[in-house]
Amino acid sequence: MYVIKVQSHFSAAHNLRGYKGRCEKLHGHNWKVEAEIASDQLNNLAMVSDFKEIKKKMKKALKGLDHSHLNELPYFRKNNPTSEKIAEFIYCNLKKLIKSKNLILKSISVWETDSSCATFSEDGYV
Repeated sequence: MYVIKVQSHFSAAHNLRGYKGRCEKLHGHNWKVEAEIASDQLNNLAMVSDFKEIKKKMKKALKGLDHSHLNELPYFRKNNPTSEKIAEFIYCNLKKLIKSKNLILKSISVWETDSSCATFSEDGYV
């Protein structure tokens, strides 16, 4: 199995509903997002996928998040905008954009700081 990782970024504010502490107040992060994509075969150029193509898809998957108040987005009106739920949201968006049957979106990791991240995967891969 071959695995590639592609990173992207966005800046957004959020507040955690029901949280007792500073994070219940509106605050922002420069979020880092990492997608991990796997394939059991390489393409005709000996790649899982062109990084450039995955970066384009990542940009689409993150559309609407940059410079937003996450709590105001429809998904996060129902789901607390924790790093875990943000990772799940991005995973679902990116999965819809990856059309190749040879590519498997393994996970999305979302960092809210340099030392703290959450990862979402459907298959227990994490």
